[in-house]
Amino acid sequence: MGDLVTVDPGGKLILVADDDEDDQMLTADALTASGLANPLKSVKDGEELMDYLYHRNDYAPPAISPRPGLILLDLNMPRKEGGEALRQIKADPGLRSLAVVVLTTSRAEEDIARTYDLGVNSFISKPVTFLGPVKELNVASEYWFQIVQLPPAVGERLYG
Repeated sequence: MGDLVTVDPGGKLILVADDDEDDQMLTADALTASGLANPLKSVKDGEELMDYLYHRNDYAPPAISPRPGLILLDLNMPRKEGGEALRQIKADPGLRSLAVVVLTTSRAEEDIARTYDLGVNSFISKPVTFLGPVKELNVASEYWFQIVQLPPAVGERLYG
């Protein structure tokens, strides 16, 4: 494996939406092992994800729910599945510019096509070994935080 890259451009938060605590820990461990220095938060389902993004309920004070630079989204979650959360995010003018990467066990072509139709930025099937996610998340974090230019939040845009 090549050199791991430490990424922390502006400390952009990565928000993991996954109902499986083991997968949340594996993702966090893989991001850490890949050299990622960005802060990481997790939510357990699509409904909690939307509460976080809209600063509702436990996430009401915006200071405890900063805008993420990247959302890693599982598709198969209770209460509100990932595809429905993605649809809601991409339909909202204040949220649609968020980078959303589906990180799921699914390899089904219909899931891939459906999420791209909804506006997902990337689709990654979860690898089965620990080194798989380390390598993939290192590449993904380098891409999303060092290569591409992400737009500012709607309220942060400067108009001149």
